[in-house]
Amino acid sequence: MSLANWLSADSVAGRRWVVGAFFGLLALLGVALHRDYGVSWDESNNHLNGLVNLKYLASWLPKSSAIRHHPTFATTPDIRNFQDAHHGPLFEMAVVALNYVFTDHDSRSYFFLRHLLVFSVFLVGIWALFRLGTYWFRDWRWGLLASALLVLSPRFFAEGFYNGKDVVYLAFFTLAMYTLTRLLHRPSLKRAALHGLATALAIDIRVHGVQLVLFTAVGLALAYGSSMPPLRGRQLVRVGLLYLLMVAGGVLAGWPYLWVHSLPELLAVSSHAVRYPWPLTNLYLGKLLPVGQLPWHYIPVWMVVTIPVPYSLAAAVGLLWALFQGRRQRPLWTSETGRLAILMVLWLLGPIVLVMLTHTVVYEGWRHLYYVYPALLLWAVQGIQWVSRLGQSAGPLRVVSRLVLVAAVLETGHTAWRMVQLHPFQNMYFSFLPGPTAERRFERDYWGLSYRRGLEWILANDSARVVTVDTHLHFPLYNNLLILPPPDRARLRYLPDSARYYLAAYRWHPQSYLDSLGTEVHTVWAGDIKILSVFRRR
Repeated sequence: MSLANWLSADSVAGRRWVVGAFFGLLALLGVALHRDYGVSWDESNNHLNGLVNLKYLASWLPKSSAIRHHPTFATTPDIRNFQDAHHGPLFEMAVVALNYVFTDHDSRSYFFLRHLLVFSVFLVGIWALFRLGTYWFRDWRWGLLASALLVLSPRFFAEGFYNGKDVVYLAFFTLAMYTLTRLLHRPSLKRAALHGLATALAIDIRVHGVQLVLFTAVGLALAYGSSMPPLRGRQLVRVGLLYLLMVAGGVLAGWPYLWVHSLPELLAVSSHAVRYPWPLTNLYLGKLLPVGQLPWHYIPVWMVVTIPVPYSLAAAVGLLWALFQGRRQRPLWTSETGRLAILMVLWLLGPIVLVMLTHTVVYEGWRHLYYVYPALLLWAVQGIQWVSRLGQSAGPLRVVSRLVLVAAVLETGHTAWRMVQLHPFQNMYFSFLPGPTAERRFERDYWGLSYRRGLEWILANDSARVVTVDTHLHFPLYNNLLILPPPDRARLRYLPDSARYYLAAYRWHPQSYLDSLGTEVHTVWAGDIKILSVFRRR
Protein backbone atom coordinates (compact mmCIF):
# COMPACT_ATOMS: atom_id res chain seq x y z
CA MET A 1 0.00 0.00 0.00
CA SER A 2 1.35 3.43 -0.97
CA LEU A 3 1.73 6.21 1.57
CA ALA A 4 -1.03 8.21 -0.12
CA ASN A 5 -3.45 5.29 0.17
CA TRP A 6 -2.38 4.62 3.76
CA LEU A 7 -3.17 8.22 4.68
CA SER A 8 -6.41 8.39 2.72
CA ALA A 9 -9.75 9.17 4.34
CA ASP A 10 -10.82 5.52 4.00
CA SER A 11 -7.68 3.94 5.43
CA VAL A 12 -8.52 2.38 8.79
CA ALA A 13 -4.89 1.44 9.45
CA GLY A 14 -3.62 4.92 8.62
CA ARG A 15 -6.20 6.55 10.83
CA ARG A 16 -5.45 4.21 13.75
CA TRP A 17 -1.70 4.72 13.63
CA VAL A 18 -1.62 8.45 12.91
CA VAL A 19 -4.32 9.37 15.42
CA GLY A 20 -2.87 7.02 18.02
CA ALA A 21 0.61 8.52 17.54
CA PHE A 22 -0.75 12.08 17.76
CA PHE A 23 -2.58 11.59 21.02
CA GLY A 24 0.07 9.29 22.46
CA LEU A 25 2.84 11.81 21.84
CA LEU A 26 0.64 14.58 23.18
CA ALA A 27 0.07 12.63 26.39
CA LEU A 28 3.81 12.05 26.77
CA LEU A 29 4.42 15.75 26.16
CA GLY A 30 2.01 16.58 28.96
CA VAL A 31 3.81 14.23 31.34
CA ALA A 32 7.15 15.75 30.37
CA LEU A 33 6.12 19.40 30.76
CA HIS A 34 3.55 19.53 33.57
CA ARG A 35 6.19 20.30 36.24
CA ASP A 36 7.48 23.39 34.40
CA TYR A 37 4.64 25.80 35.11
CA GLY A 38 4.12 28.06 38.08
CA VAL A 39 0.97 28.28 40.18
CA SER A 40 -1.67 30.59 38.79
CA TRP A 41 -3.50 33.22 40.79
CA ASP A 42 -6.72 31.19 41.29
CA GLU A 43 -5.36 27.73 42.02
CA SER A 44 -5.17 27.94 45.82
CA ASN A 45 -8.74 29.19 46.03
CA ASN A 46 -9.86 26.52 43.57
CA HIS A 47 -8.27 23.94 45.85
CA LEU A 48 -10.18 25.42 48.77
CA ASN A 49 -13.41 25.09 46.78
CA GLY A 50 -12.77 21.37 46.44
CA LEU A 51 -12.01 21.05 50.16
CA VAL A 52 -15.18 22.94 51.14
CA ASN A 53 -17.37 20.63 49.09
CA LEU A 54 -15.61 17.47 50.25
CA LYS A 55 -15.96 18.61 53.85
CA TYR A 56 -19.69 18.90 53.30
CA LEU A 57 -19.82 15.41 51.77
CA ALA A 58 -17.84 14.06 54.72
CA SER A 59 -20.43 15.53 57.09
CA TRP A 60 -22.90 12.97 55.74
CA LEU A 61 -20.71 10.10 56.95
CA PRO A 62 -21.09 8.53 60.41
CA LYS A 63 -19.53 10.54 63.23
CA SER A 64 -17.05 7.74 63.82
CA SER A 65 -15.65 8.04 60.28
CA ALA A 66 -11.97 9.08 60.26
CA ILE A 67 -12.27 11.23 57.15
CA ARG A 68 -14.89 13.37 58.89
CA HIS A 69 -12.28 14.38 61.46
CA HIS A 70 -9.39 14.91 59.07
CA PRO A 71 -7.16 17.80 60.30
CA THR A 72 -7.49 19.63 56.98
CA PHE A 73 -11.21 20.09 57.49
CA ALA A 74 -10.68 21.88 60.82
CA THR A 75 -9.61 25.07 59.01
CA THR A 76 -11.84 24.58 55.96
CA PRO A 77 -14.85 26.96 55.79
CA ASP A 78 -18.38 25.64 55.96
CA ILE A 79 -20.05 25.46 52.56
CA ARG A 80 -22.81 27.82 53.75
CA ASN A 81 -20.26 30.52 54.52
CA PHE A 82 -17.87 30.06 51.59
CA GLN A 83 -18.21 33.00 49.21
CA ASP A 84 -17.05 31.04 46.13
CA ALA A 85 -19.24 27.98 46.69
CA HIS A 86 -21.25 28.99 43.64
CA HIS A 87 -18.30 27.99 41.41
CA GLY A 88 -18.73 24.52 39.95
CA PRO A 89 -16.70 22.19 42.22
CA LEU A 90 -16.68 18.85 40.39
CA PHE A 91 -13.16 19.00 38.98
CA GLU A 92 -11.75 20.49 42.17
CA MET A 93 -13.27 17.73 44.32
CA ALA A 94 -11.76 15.10 42.02
CA VAL A 95 -8.31 16.70 42.23
CA VAL A 96 -8.39 16.87 46.03
CA ALA A 97 -9.58 13.27 46.32
CA LEU A 98 -6.88 11.98 43.95
CA ASN A 99 -4.28 14.02 45.80
CA TYR A 100 -5.11 12.21 49.05
CA VAL A 101 -4.86 8.84 47.32
CA PHE A 102 -1.78 9.25 45.16
CA THR A 103 0.56 11.85 46.69
CA ASP A 104 2.47 12.51 49.91
CA HIS A 105 0.06 15.43 50.64
CA ASP A 106 2.78 18.04 50.22
CA SER A 107 1.69 21.18 48.36
CA ARG A 108 4.36 20.67 45.68
CA SER A 109 3.04 17.20 44.93
CA TYR A 110 -0.51 18.51 44.89
CA PHE A 111 0.17 21.17 42.25
CA PHE A 112 2.16 18.78 40.06
CA LEU A 113 -0.76 16.35 40.15
CA ARG A 114 -3.23 19.14 39.56
CA HIS A 115 -1.39 20.40 36.48
CA LEU A 116 -1.22 16.89 35.08
CA LEU A 117 -4.96 16.40 35.65
CA VAL A 118 -5.83 19.73 34.03
CA PHE A 119 -3.82 18.69 30.99
CA SER A 120 -5.53 15.29 30.97
CA VAL A 121 -8.94 16.95 30.79
CA PHE A 122 -7.62 19.30 28.11
CA LEU A 123 -6.60 16.20 26.19
CA VAL A 124 -10.21 14.98 26.39
CA GLY A 125 -11.31 18.27 24.84
CA ILE A 126 -8.75 17.91 22.06
CA TRP A 127 -10.09 14.42 21.37
CA ALA A 128 -13.69 15.67 21.35
CA LEU A 129 -12.70 18.36 18.83
CA PHE A 130 -11.08 15.68 16.67
CA ARG A 131 -14.30 13.66 16.73
CA LEU A 132 -16.41 16.73 15.93
CA GLY A 133 -14.20 17.70 13.02
CA THR A 134 -14.15 14.14 11.70
CA TYR A 135 -17.94 13.99 11.82
CA TRP A 136 -18.52 17.41 10.24
CA PHE A 137 -15.98 17.06 7.42
CA ARG A 138 -16.45 13.29 6.98
CA ASP A 139 -12.67 12.88 7.01
CA TRP A 140 -10.46 12.06 10.01
CA ARG A 141 -7.60 14.09 8.57
CA TRP A 142 -9.55 17.34 8.78
CA GLY A 143 -10.63 16.46 12.29
CA LEU A 144 -7.02 15.87 13.27
CA LEU A 145 -6.07 19.22 11.76
CA ALA A 146 -8.59 20.98 14.01
CA SER A 147 -7.08 19.23 17.05
CA ALA A 148 -3.55 20.10 15.94
CA LEU A 149 -4.50 23.78 15.63
CA LEU A 150 -5.79 23.72 19.21
CA VAL A 151 -2.50 22.24 20.41
CA LEU A 152 -0.61 24.87 18.39
CA SER A 153 -2.49 27.72 20.05
CA PRO A 154 0.14 29.02 22.48
CA ARG A 155 -2.08 30.50 25.17
CA PHE A 156 -4.36 27.48 25.25
CA PHE A 157 -1.44 25.07 25.39
CA ALA A 158 0.03 26.82 28.44
CA GLU A 159 -3.29 27.25 30.22
CA GLY A 160 -4.02 23.61 29.47
CA PHE A 161 -1.75 22.85 32.44
CA TYR A 162 -3.03 25.19 35.16
CA ASN A 163 -6.35 26.81 34.18
CA GLY A 164 -8.75 24.49 35.97
CA LYS A 165 -11.74 26.70 35.23
CA ASP A 166 -11.75 27.95 31.65
CA VAL A 167 -9.78 25.18 29.94
CA VAL A 168 -11.53 22.39 31.83
CA TYR A 169 -14.84 24.02 30.93
CA LEU A 170 -13.73 24.27 27.28
CA ALA A 171 -12.96 20.55 27.28
CA PHE A 172 -16.29 19.45 28.74
CA PHE A 173 -18.26 21.93 26.62
CA THR A 174 -16.62 20.54 23.49
CA LEU A 175 -17.36 17.01 24.66
CA ALA A 176 -21.03 17.96 25.16
CA MET A 177 -21.20 19.47 21.67
CA TYR A 178 -19.84 16.20 20.30
CA THR A 179 -22.44 14.13 22.16
CA LEU A 180 -25.07 16.55 20.83
CA THR A 181 -24.02 15.91 17.23
CA ARG A 182 -24.24 12.16 17.85
CA LEU A 183 -27.70 12.56 19.32
CA LEU A 184 -28.92 14.65 16.40
CA HIS A 185 -27.46 12.25 13.85
CA ARG A 186 -29.16 9.20 15.31
CA PRO A 187 -31.56 10.04 18.16
CA SER A 188 -31.96 7.39 20.85
CA LEU A 189 -32.60 7.28 24.57
CA LYS A 190 -29.07 6.02 25.19
CA ARG A 191 -27.52 8.95 23.32
CA ALA A 192 -29.89 11.39 25.04
CA ALA A 193 -28.78 10.10 28.44
CA LEU A 194 -25.11 10.32 27.49
CA HIS A 195 -25.53 13.86 26.20
CA GLY A 196 -27.39 14.81 29.38
CA LEU A 197 -24.46 13.60 31.48
CA ALA A 198 -21.98 15.50 29.29
CA THR A 199 -24.07 18.65 29.68
CA ALA A 200 -24.17 18.17 33.46
CA LEU A 201 -20.37 17.82 33.53
CA ALA A 202 -20.00 21.19 31.82
CA ILE A 203 -22.50 22.87 34.17
CA ASP A 204 -20.73 21.37 37.20
CA ILE A 205 -17.59 23.21 36.05
CA ARG A 206 -19.24 26.52 35.11
CA VAL A 207 -22.90 27.39 35.49
CA HIS A 208 -22.75 28.98 32.03
CA GLY A 209 -22.99 25.42 30.72
CA VAL A 210 -26.79 25.74 30.96
CA GLN A 211 -26.61 27.27 27.49
CA LEU A 212 -25.98 23.74 26.24
CA VAL A 213 -29.63 23.06 27.05
CA LEU A 214 -30.56 25.87 24.65
CA PHE A 215 -28.22 24.52 21.97
CA THR A 216 -29.77 21.10 22.41
CA ALA A 217 -33.29 22.50 22.07
CA VAL A 218 -32.30 24.34 18.89
CA GLY A 219 -30.63 21.22 17.51
CA LEU A 220 -33.63 18.99 18.24
CA ALA A 221 -35.99 21.56 16.72
CA LEU A 222 -33.90 21.70 13.54
CA ALA A 223 -33.63 17.91 13.39
CA TYR A 224 -37.36 17.31 13.97
CA GLY A 225 -38.52 15.04 11.17
CA SER A 226 -35.15 15.14 9.41
CA SER A 227 -32.80 12.84 11.34
CA MET A 228 -31.54 9.42 10.29
CA PRO A 229 -33.82 7.73 11.29
CA PRO A 230 -36.40 10.55 11.32
CA LEU A 231 -37.13 12.14 14.69
CA ARG A 232 -40.90 12.14 15.28
CA GLY A 233 -43.05 13.92 17.84
CA ARG A 234 -43.41 11.18 20.43
CA GLN A 235 -39.75 10.23 20.25
CA LEU A 236 -38.79 13.89 20.46
CA VAL A 237 -40.69 14.20 23.75
CA ARG A 238 -39.09 11.07 25.20
CA VAL A 239 -35.58 12.08 24.12
CA GLY A 240 -36.03 15.63 25.41
CA LEU A 241 -37.45 14.59 28.79
CA LEU A 242 -34.75 11.99 29.41
CA TYR A 243 -32.09 14.52 28.47
CA LEU A 244 -33.45 17.10 30.92
CA LEU A 245 -33.73 14.51 33.69
CA MET A 246 -30.11 13.44 33.17
CA VAL A 247 -28.97 17.07 33.17
CA ALA A 248 -30.83 17.86 36.39
CA GLY A 249 -29.67 14.68 38.09
CA GLY A 250 -26.08 15.08 36.96
CA VAL A 251 -25.89 18.72 38.05
CA LEU A 252 -27.31 17.96 41.48
CA ALA A 253 -25.05 14.94 41.95
CA GLY A 254 -21.90 16.91 41.13
CA TRP A 255 -22.70 20.17 42.95
CA PRO A 256 -23.14 19.79 46.73
CA TYR A 257 -23.81 23.53 47.04
CA LEU A 258 -27.25 22.85 45.57
CA TRP A 259 -27.93 20.19 48.20
CA VAL A 260 -27.56 22.81 50.90
CA HIS A 261 -30.01 25.18 49.27
CA SER A 262 -32.42 24.27 46.47
CA LEU A 263 -32.57 23.87 42.72
CA PRO A 264 -33.94 27.43 42.18
CA GLU A 265 -30.65 28.60 43.71
CA LEU A 266 -29.08 27.78 40.35
CA LEU A 267 -30.88 30.82 38.90
CA ALA A 268 -29.33 33.05 41.56
CA VAL A 269 -25.95 31.46 40.86
CA SER A 270 -26.35 32.28 37.16
CA SER A 271 -27.14 35.91 37.95
CA HIS A 272 -24.14 36.14 40.28
CA ALA A 273 -21.87 34.63 37.65
CA VAL A 274 -23.01 37.10 34.99
CA ARG A 275 -22.62 40.12 37.30
CA TYR A 276 -19.67 38.83 39.29
CA PRO A 277 -18.58 41.61 41.69
CA TRP A 278 -14.94 41.80 40.57
CA PRO A 279 -13.59 45.08 42.02
CA LEU A 280 -10.37 45.38 40.00
CA THR A 281 -9.45 46.79 36.60
CA ASN A 282 -8.28 45.58 33.19
CA LEU A 283 -5.41 47.11 31.25
CA TYR A 284 -6.89 47.46 27.79
CA LEU A 285 -5.45 49.54 24.94
CA GLY A 286 -3.23 51.33 27.45
CA LYS A 287 -5.99 52.28 29.90
CA LEU A 288 -6.93 50.73 33.24
CA LEU A 289 -10.70 50.22 32.98
CA PRO A 290 -13.16 48.85 35.57
CA VAL A 291 -14.92 45.71 34.37
CA GLY A 292 -18.20 47.61 34.21
CA GLN A 293 -16.76 50.10 31.72
CA LEU A 294 -15.24 47.79 29.13
CA PRO A 295 -16.10 48.77 25.53
CA TRP A 296 -18.01 46.44 23.21
CA HIS A 297 -14.85 45.60 21.25
CA TYR A 298 -12.92 44.29 24.30
CA ILE A 299 -13.46 40.60 23.47
CA PRO A 300 -12.93 40.78 19.67
CA VAL A 301 -9.70 42.76 20.06
CA TRP A 302 -8.30 40.40 22.70
CA MET A 303 -9.12 37.46 20.41
CA VAL A 304 -7.42 39.04 17.40
CA VAL A 305 -4.17 39.82 19.27
CA THR A 306 -3.87 36.40 20.97
CA ILE A 307 -5.03 33.94 18.28
CA PRO A 308 -2.49 33.06 15.56
CA VAL A 309 -3.30 35.19 12.51
CA PRO A 310 -3.75 32.28 10.03
CA TYR A 311 -6.39 30.72 12.29
CA SER A 312 -8.43 33.93 12.53
CA LEU A 313 -8.23 34.58 8.79
CA ALA A 314 -9.11 30.97 7.95
CA ALA A 315 -12.13 31.11 10.29
CA ALA A 316 -13.31 34.30 8.60
CA VAL A 317 -12.99 32.60 5.20
CA GLY A 318 -14.89 29.59 6.50
CA LEU A 319 -17.74 31.72 7.80
CA LEU A 320 -17.95 33.67 4.53
CA TRP A 321 -17.98 30.42 2.60
CA ALA A 322 -20.83 29.14 4.78
CA LEU A 323 -22.76 32.38 4.21
CA PHE A 324 -22.36 31.99 0.46
CA GLN A 325 -23.42 28.35 0.58
CA GLY A 326 -26.36 29.20 2.84
CA ARG A 327 -27.72 31.65 0.29
CA ARG A 328 -27.56 28.97 -2.38
CA GLN A 329 -29.22 26.27 -0.23
CA ARG A 330 -32.53 27.26 1.32
CA PRO A 331 -33.69 26.39 3.85
CA LEU A 332 -30.31 25.55 5.34
CA TRP A 333 -31.64 23.19 8.01
CA THR A 334 -32.95 20.68 5.47
CA SER A 335 -29.51 19.02 5.34
CA GLU A 336 -27.55 17.53 8.21
CA THR A 337 -24.47 19.55 7.24
CA GLY A 338 -26.52 22.74 7.22
CA ARG A 339 -27.99 22.05 10.65
CA LEU A 340 -24.56 21.38 12.07
CA ALA A 341 -23.27 24.60 10.50
CA ILE A 342 -26.05 26.54 12.25
CA LEU A 343 -25.04 25.06 15.59
CA MET A 344 -21.37 25.83 14.96
CA VAL A 345 -22.22 29.46 14.17
CA LEU A 346 -24.30 29.75 17.33
CA TRP A 347 -21.50 28.18 19.36
CA LEU A 348 -18.91 30.65 18.07
CA LEU A 349 -20.84 33.90 17.73
CA GLY A 350 -23.73 33.54 20.17
CA PRO A 351 -21.74 33.91 23.44
CA ILE A 352 -19.54 36.68 21.99
CA VAL A 353 -22.51 38.74 20.82
CA LEU A 354 -24.30 38.15 24.12
CA VAL A 355 -21.34 39.49 26.12
CA MET A 356 -21.03 42.49 23.82
CA LEU A 357 -24.74 43.36 24.10
CA THR A 358 -25.30 42.68 27.81
CA HIS A 359 -21.91 43.87 29.14
CA THR A 360 -21.44 40.63 31.03
CA VAL A 361 -18.52 40.83 33.45
CA VAL A 362 -15.31 39.55 31.86
CA TYR A 363 -11.72 40.18 32.84
CA GLU A 364 -8.18 38.97 32.26
CA GLY A 365 -8.40 38.84 28.48
CA TRP A 366 -11.12 36.70 26.96
CA ARG A 367 -10.62 33.59 29.09
CA HIS A 368 -14.29 33.47 30.09
CA LEU A 369 -15.13 32.79 26.43
CA TYR A 370 -12.39 30.25 25.74
CA TYR A 371 -15.05 27.60 25.19
CA VAL A 372 -16.00 29.17 21.82
CA TYR A 373 -12.47 28.63 20.49
CA PRO A 374 -12.99 25.03 19.28
CA ALA A 375 -15.87 26.33 17.11
CA LEU A 376 -13.55 28.99 15.66
CA LEU A 377 -11.01 26.29 14.82
CA LEU A 378 -13.66 24.19 13.08
CA TRP A 379 -14.55 27.19 10.94
CA ALA A 380 -10.85 27.71 10.31
CA VAL A 381 -10.60 24.15 8.99
CA GLN A 382 -13.65 24.87 6.85
CA GLY A 383 -11.83 27.87 5.40
CA ILE A 384 -8.65 25.87 4.80
CA GLN A 385 -10.68 23.17 3.09
CA TRP A 386 -12.30 25.72 0.78
CA VAL A 387 -8.95 27.33 -0.12
CA SER A 388 -7.52 23.85 -0.76
CA ARG A 389 -10.29 23.16 -3.24
CA LEU A 390 -9.44 26.37 -5.08
CA GLY A 391 -5.89 25.05 -5.32
CA GLN A 392 -7.19 22.19 -7.45
CA SER A 393 -8.89 24.50 -9.94
CA ALA A 394 -7.41 26.01 -13.09
CA GLY A 395 -6.28 29.56 -13.65
CA PRO A 396 -4.83 32.27 -11.41
CA LEU A 397 -6.87 31.18 -8.39
CA ARG A 398 -4.89 27.96 -8.26
CA VAL A 399 -1.59 29.80 -7.84
CA VAL A 400 -3.00 32.29 -5.34
CA SER A 401 -4.63 29.64 -3.18
CA ARG A 402 -1.48 27.55 -3.04
CA LEU A 403 0.62 30.56 -2.10
CA VAL A 404 -1.87 31.35 0.67
CA LEU A 405 -1.67 27.79 1.99
CA VAL A 406 2.14 27.82 1.94
CA ALA A 407 2.19 31.14 3.82
CA ALA A 408 -0.27 29.75 6.38
CA VAL A 409 1.84 26.63 6.93
CA LEU A 410 4.99 28.69 7.38
CA GLU A 411 3.31 31.04 9.85
CA THR A 412 1.89 28.09 11.81
CA GLY A 413 5.38 26.60 11.93
CA HIS A 414 6.64 29.92 13.24
CA THR A 415 3.95 29.84 15.92
CA ALA A 416 5.13 26.37 16.97
CA TRP A 417 8.71 27.67 17.20
CA ARG A 418 7.58 30.64 19.29
CA MET A 419 5.84 28.22 21.65
CA VAL A 420 9.16 26.48 22.23
CA GLN A 421 10.94 29.81 22.77
CA LEU A 422 8.30 31.11 25.19
CA HIS A 423 8.09 27.96 27.31
CA PRO A 424 6.78 27.94 30.01
CA PHE A 425 5.21 31.35 29.34
CA GLN A 426 3.20 30.62 26.21
CA ASN A 427 0.40 32.48 27.99
CA MET A 428 2.26 35.67 27.03
CA TYR A 429 1.88 35.02 23.30
CA PHE A 430 0.67 37.93 21.19
CA SER A 431 0.02 37.08 17.55
CA PHE A 432 1.47 40.11 15.79
CA LEU A 433 2.11 42.83 18.36
CA PRO A 434 5.74 43.80 19.09
CA GLY A 435 6.72 43.25 22.71
CA PRO A 436 6.94 46.94 23.72
CA THR A 437 3.49 47.61 22.23
CA ALA A 438 1.96 44.66 24.06
CA GLU A 439 3.57 45.83 27.32
CA ARG A 440 1.99 49.25 27.07
CA ARG A 441 -1.46 48.32 25.86
CA PHE A 442 -2.40 44.91 27.30
CA GLU A 443 -2.21 43.05 30.58
CA ARG A 444 0.88 40.90 30.95
CA ASP A 445 1.31 37.90 33.25
CA TYR A 446 -2.09 38.19 34.92
CA TRP A 447 -1.83 34.58 36.13
CA GLY A 448 1.28 35.37 38.21
CA LEU A 449 3.25 32.35 36.94
CA SER A 450 6.50 34.28 36.70
CA TYR A 451 6.80 34.52 40.49
CA ARG A 452 8.02 30.93 40.56
CA ARG A 453 10.99 31.79 38.33
CA GLY A 454 11.75 34.86 40.42
CA LEU A 455 11.76 32.90 43.68
CA GLU A 456 13.88 30.13 42.17
CA TRP A 457 16.46 32.66 40.98
CA ILE A 458 16.66 34.29 44.42
CA LEU A 459 17.17 30.95 46.15
CA ALA A 460 19.83 29.90 43.65
CA ASN A 461 21.78 33.15 43.98
CA ASP A 462 21.49 33.91 47.69
CA SER A 463 23.09 31.43 50.12
CA ALA A 464 21.58 32.96 53.26
CA ARG A 465 19.79 30.56 55.57
CA VAL A 466 16.73 32.82 55.59
CA VAL A 467 15.81 34.99 52.60
CA THR A 468 13.16 37.70 52.95
CA VAL A 469 10.90 38.64 50.05
CA ASP A 470 8.15 41.17 49.42
CA THR A 471 5.73 42.11 46.64
CA HIS A 472 2.75 44.36 46.04
CA LEU A 473 0.07 41.63 46.36
CA HIS A 474 1.07 38.51 48.22
CA PHE A 475 -1.33 36.02 46.58
CA PRO A 476 0.78 35.01 43.55
CA LEU A 477 3.91 35.05 45.71
CA TYR A 478 2.31 32.72 48.24
CA ASN A 479 0.90 30.44 45.54
CA ASN A 480 4.24 29.95 43.83
CA LEU A 481 5.97 29.43 47.16
CA LEU A 482 3.81 26.30 47.52
CA ILE A 483 5.27 24.58 44.44
CA LEU A 484 8.88 24.95 45.60
CA PRO A 485 10.65 22.01 47.32
CA PRO A 486 10.10 21.99 51.12
CA PRO A 487 13.73 22.98 51.96
CA ASP A 488 13.40 26.04 49.69
CA ARG A 489 10.07 26.99 51.20
CA ALA A 490 11.65 26.87 54.65
CA ARG A 491 14.30 29.43 53.64
CA LEU A 492 11.85 32.08 52.40
CA ARG A 493 10.11 34.62 54.61
CA TYR A 494 7.48 37.09 53.50
CA LEU A 495 8.44 40.39 55.13
CA PRO A 496 6.39 43.39 53.92
CA ASP A 497 8.16 46.74 53.52
CA SER A 498 11.61 45.67 54.76
CA ALA A 499 12.48 42.49 52.82
CA ARG A 500 15.83 42.12 51.05
CA TYR A 501 14.17 41.23 47.72
CA TYR A 502 11.16 42.78 46.06
CA LEU A 503 9.39 40.89 43.25
CA ALA A 504 7.71 43.34 40.89
CA ALA A 505 5.22 41.97 38.39
CA TYR A 506 3.59 43.97 35.61
CA ARG A 507 -0.07 43.21 36.09
CA TRP A 508 -1.88 46.58 36.36
CA HIS A 509 1.55 48.19 35.97
CA PRO A 510 2.51 48.92 32.34
CA GLN A 511 5.18 51.45 33.35
CA SER A 512 8.64 50.81 34.82
CA TYR A 513 9.17 50.65 38.58
CA LEU A 514 10.88 53.37 40.61
CA ASP A 515 14.55 53.07 41.56
CA SER A 516 13.57 53.37 45.21
CA LEU A 517 12.68 49.67 45.17
CA GLY A 518 16.39 48.85 44.94
CA THR A 519 18.69 47.49 42.25
CA GLU A 520 17.10 45.32 39.55
CA VAL A 521 19.19 42.16 39.73
CA HIS A 522 17.10 39.77 37.66
CA THR A 523 14.43 39.94 34.95
CA VAL A 524 12.06 37.25 33.73
CA TRP A 525 11.23 37.60 30.04
CA ALA A 526 8.65 35.96 27.81
CA GLY A 527 10.19 36.55 24.42
CA ASP A 528 10.68 40.32 24.25
CA ILE A 529 8.09 41.05 26.95
CA LYS A 530 9.26 41.76 30.50
CA ILE A 531 6.97 39.99 32.97
CA LEU A 532 8.84 40.12 36.31
CA SER A 533 11.66 42.10 37.89
CA VAL A 534 13.59 41.13 41.01
CA PHE A 535 14.95 44.07 43.02
CA ARG A 536 17.53 43.82 45.79
CA ARG A 537 17.16 46.52 48.39
CA ARG A 538 20.44 46.24 50.26
